[in-house]
Amino acid sequence: MTLSSIPLSERPALVRKACKALGVDGFIIPRGDEYLGEYVAPCAERLAWLTGFTGSAGLAAILPEVAAVFSDGRYTVQMEEQVPHDLWERRHVALEPLSDWLAEHAKGLKIAYDPRLVSRSMLASWQIAGVELVPLSRNPIDQAWTDRPAAPAGPVVPQTLEFSGEISADKRRRLGDALRKAGQDAAVIADCTSLAWLLNIRGSDVPLTPVAHGYAILHADGTAEWFVSSDRLSEGVLEVCGPGVTVCSPADLANRLEALKGRTVRVDPVTTAVWFDTTLAAAGATVVDGTDPCTLPKAIKNTIEQDGARKAHALDGVAMARFLHSLTVSGIGQHETDLVTRLDGLRAQSTDYREQSFDAISAVGPNGAFPHYRAQVGHDRILEAGSVYLIDSGGQYPFGTTDITRTLWVGDQEPPAHVSEAFTRVLKGNIALSRIRFPSGTTGHRLDVLARAALWQVGMDYDHGTGHGIGSYLSVHEGPQNISPVPRPVSLEAGMIVSNEPGYYEPGQYGIRIENLMLVRPSSFKGSKGTFLEFEILSYTPIDYRLIDVALLNDAELNWLNAYHAEVQARVSPHVEPDVAAWLSEVCKPLVR
Repeated sequence: MTLSSIPLSERPALVRKACKALGVDGFIIPRGDEYLGEYVAPCAERLAWLTGFTGSAGLAAILPEVAAVFSDGRYTVQMEEQVPHDLWERRHVALEPLSDWLAEHAKGLKIAYDPRLVSRSMLASWQIAGVELVPLSRNPIDQAWTDRPAAPAGPVVPQTLEFSGEISADKRRRLGDALRKAGQDAAVIADCTSLAWLLNIRGSDVPLTPVAHGYAILHADGTAEWFVSSDRLSEGVLEVCGPGVTVCSPADLANRLEALKGRTVRVDPVTTAVWFDTTLAAAGATVVDGTDPCTLPKAIKNTIEQDGARKAHALDGVAMARFLHSLTVSGIGQHETDLVTRLDGLRAQSTDYREQSFDAISAVGPNGAFPHYRAQVGHDRILEAGSVYLIDSGGQYPFGTTDITRTLWVGDQEPPAHVSEAFTRVLKGNIALSRIRFPSGTTGHRLDVLARAALWQVGMDYDHGTGHGIGSYLSVHEGPQNISPVPRPVSLEAGMIVSNEPGYYEPGQYGIRIENLMLVRPSSFKGSKGTFLEFEILSYTPIDYRLIDVALLNDAELNWLNAYHAEVQARVSPHVEPDVAAWLSEVCKPLVR
C-alpha cells in the first residue's frame, strides 16, 4: 500500500513535532475513520501511514521517546513483518492493552486523541489514573501527512425498491415512532451502513463495502437531515430517499446539532464519535445512550432482501464450483494471490458481480493456521500436493452479500488421519448448528456450543466466534446478532442472516474452516412454549469428501451431508459447463460407511 512519498522512517518524527506544536506529549491513533467503520478510504489510513501496519483492526500510541502498535492475535505476524522494529513496539491488544502501556509509559503526560475518530466506549477503555487524555480539534497526523490522498467524492447511487424491499419513508416512520415512544426527539446516525439502509442509497467511498460517507439526524417525526455534498447525488437518489429528507452541507453539521438544544437525542456510544456527545452537550441537548435505531431493523431482512440473498448465493455457488473444479485441473503450482485473482475473475463472469465483500483469505498449509491471514504478492505460498488449502471469500452483488469458506486437500495421496479427524469434527459442528431448531428468543451464544462440542470431546477448539451477521449489499460483518461464546443480549430473529463457520488451526501446519451462510426462518414445529425457529442454508458449494472420516459421522449427520450435496448438484449443475457438472457429480455423490 503506497500512501505517501514521505519515508516511513521519518513519519514518527513529523507527528511528534506536530504534537509538540499542539501542546501535547503524545497521540493515540485508532484504525478507524470518522465513521468508525471496518474499512476506510485511503485518505483515512492514518495508522497504516504512520506505522506501516495495514491490518483491519488495531491502534497505536506515540510518545516523545517511545511508541507502540497494538492489534489482536489475527495480526501478530503481520505486525512483526510490516512495522519497523526500531521505531515501534508491537503489542497484543488483548494481552497488553493500551491502558496498561499508558500506565507504564505516560504517567503525568498529556496524551491527545481526535474526538472525531474515537467512540465514547473506546475512549473509556483508555482511561488510566495519572494520564490526561486531551481531545484535539486538529489531528497531528493530518498535519504531518502533507501528501494525504483526497477524500472520496464518488457518486451516491440509489438502492431501488427492487432490491431494498421497503421505501425510506416507511423505514424512517417506523424508527421515528420508536424514538417517540422512548421519549427521544432525535437520533444521530453515524454508521454509514445504517445511513445506506435508512435512505436506500449506496456508494463507493471505501473498498469492499458499498457505502457513501455521511451523517444523518433522524427525528421522531420520521424526517431526516442528511449531511452530504449535493453534487455527489446521482439521478434517482432523492426519489428513493423520498419526502422528509433534507440534504444539508457537511459544514452545517455542528450548527444543526446545536439546534437540538433542549431536545433529547439518542447517541450510540459504540458506533458514534465522541465529538457528537460533546457538541450536543455543549449545545444544551440531553444525550442518552442507545443502540443505533437502524441496527436491528437492518439485520432483519425483508422478503425482497431474503430473495436477493438467495440469488446472490446461487451466483456465488456457480463461481465457487468453477473455482474448485479448476484447482483439480490447474491449481498446483499457483500462488495464493493468483488463486484469489482466479476466483474473483470467475465471480466477475456474472454481470451482477460488483466486488469482493472482503479481502479473500487464500491460505496454503501453515498459512491457514492464521484465521485472518492475507496473502501478499511476493510473500505468498504456492499450492502444493499433499497440503491443506483454505479459501475464505465473498462477493458483493446489488441484491446481496456473500461469504463462504471451504477447506480442501490438495493432491492424489490420502490425507493424514489426524487432518481428516480434525476436518470431520469441524464438519460435525457445522452440521449440528445447521440442523438445530430453537425457540424464539434464543441468543446466539446459547447455540455456540453446538459448533464446538465435537472438537471439545478431543481437546480441540478455535479462538474466534462461530457466526456473524451479514448485510444486504452492505457490510459482510453486520450486527447486532452473532454466534459466539461471548454473550450478547440479542436474540436470533426470523430474517437475520448469520454465518456458520467453526474451525480448527494447527500452528505451523494447517487451518480448517467450513463456512456457510444461513437465514433464520420460522419453523413449522410448534413447541409447548411458542414459536420455534430454524436455519435455511444459503450457501451451496461441495464440502471436500476426501477429508471426511465417515466413521466419525452418525446417521443423522451423514444423511444431512448427503442431502446437502444432492441439493448442491441440483442447484449448480444446470448452470455450469459439462466438465464442471461431471466433476460436481463425482464430488457430490452420496457417502456410505
